[in-house]
Amino acid sequence: MFGVGLPEFTVIALVAVIVFGPDKLPEFARQAGRFLHRLKVFATGARDELRNELGPEFKDLELRDLDPRSIVRKHVMEAMEEAEAEAAAAKRRGSRPLSSGEAPPFDVEAT
Repeated sequence: MFGVGLPEFTVIALVAVIVFGPDKLPEFARQAGRFLHRLKVFATGARDELRNELGPEFKDLELRDLDPRSIVRKHVMEAMEEAEAEAAAAKRRGSRPLSSGEAPPFDVEAT
């Protein structure tokens, strides 16, 4: 979780005991837990409100879907799949890519 292992967590706990004292530490931990719970409720409410405002076509919207990196990744993957499908279809039709200097086929009656 966040790149924090057991040694780092032990140091953080030791510093917390020294800074807050052993008598105030349980109350501080309770307050931190309540804060994280409120933050989670707030984020869930914001997501649900966004879903309601956008309408039924976005009912399965997740906030991580709005991350620009995932949007770009999605479009790049779709483009790669389309290119692969197009290459496979061209292979089935028996067409081949033009070699260097070769003119494309030309149909006089089509123009």
